[in-house]
Amino acid sequence: MSKIPRKVVLAYSGGLDTSVILRWLIEEYRCEVVTLTCDLGQEEELSGIEEKALKTGASKAYVEDLREEFARDFIFPLLRAAAVYEGRYLLGTSVARPLIAKRLTEIAAAEGADAVAHGATGKGNDQVRFELAVYALAPHLAVIAPWRIWNLKSRTDLNNFAEKHDIPLSAAAKRYSMDRNMLHLSYESGELENPWEEAGPGTHTLSVPPEKAPDKPEYVEIDFEAGDPVAVNGQRLTPAALIRTLNGIGGRHGVGRLDMVENRFVGMKSRGVYETPGGSILYAAGRDLEGICMDREVLHLRDALIPRYAAAVYNGFWYSPERDCLQAFMDKSREVLTGTARVKLYKGGIYPVGRKSPNSLFRKDLATFERDDVYNQADAYGFIRLNGLRIQGYGRGRRQPASPTRADEAGGTCCDR
Repeated sequence: MSKIPRKVVLAYSGGLDTSVILRWLIEEYRCEVVTLTCDLGQEEELSGIEEKALKTGASKAYVEDLREEFARDFIFPLLRAAAVYEGRYLLGTSVARPLIAKRLTEIAAAEGADAVAHGATGKGNDQVRFELAVYALAPHLAVIAPWRIWNLKSRTDLNNFAEKHDIPLSAAAKRYSMDRNMLHLSYESGELENPWEEAGPGTHTLSVPPEKAPDKPEYVEIDFEAGDPVAVNGQRLTPAALIRTLNGIGGRHGVGRLDMVENRFVGMKSRGVYETPGGSILYAAGRDLEGICMDREVLHLRDALIPRYAAAVYNGFWYSPERDCLQAFMDKSREVLTGTARVKLYKGGIYPVGRKSPNSLFRKDLATFERDDVYNQADAYGFIRLNGLRIQGYGRGRRQPASPTRADEAGGTCCDR
């Protein structure tokens, strides 16, 4: 930093990293620190967090309920894009960072702060996500990333610092690096740093292990309107309440659990465990309903763009022109998605079993294996012949030449000699 900050707004979760950072900022810069804790659906994790921040040295502690905004303006756009990173990760941490950064800059303006701070490490993706968002929204603010400048080099060092300064920590926070919101709960560190070792029982919080799930399946119906989910089993719910309801249903059946090694934006591979019960149900139900609502070419084009969209979100470019343009296409492509998807949950699995829509493009009179008077099967002859013209030409060029004769192998015909 070019100058010592006077007042800093810290993105504060109350976990190991940000608890230590709060005290470290005060001691390092002799500055005033205001904390911001965003309620994004962490549930019990926010209990007593304001008191903890003040006790640790914050001059003021904001705890804000952003659950509906998070669900409506961040999670739902993500779901409309059917976005998954590297084909599996539902971006639960990635999509939360731009909202936290947005609120950080707003509070910094209200408090007259000249800097913001975050607890992301210099090895991870979150530092990029936070700082790119701040650059987009309030480029005049300085950004402090303690992990890149202090002399604490490990989680062991942080635990020792916390004990020295009487900062209370949960047992789970000491074992894992965790991030939780209404969409997911992630785990890193501990035994997870060995890709071969199975994740321990402490990585099951939102969902039961599949082997402990009920022996009887449960059916769930989800209603969609113009691309967004609006009801569960016929009950209309707000976006946040809908996700919370599906988290409870999915959690008791052990669905939405992922253990993967992914490619971080900064260049390394990282192993994480994710629990995303409600989000996984919404993803599966939405993708299934797309099958009867979306035009084939639009669906295929949208699917081709999913990796680009997911990478933009994962890499921290939520507030970017490319994500805005992609979002416009994703929203337009899914505006036909009105209807109901029915899924069966059983022992960790999500199985679509039924779908219906007033916008359905499925025609039984065309698809039936019974007699129909609509489709002339003889038309397929010309269709295949026309499509085969290109393949015939390609095949002709690939055909192998005839095997040489014995005379050829001997050096030519008798006339040649």
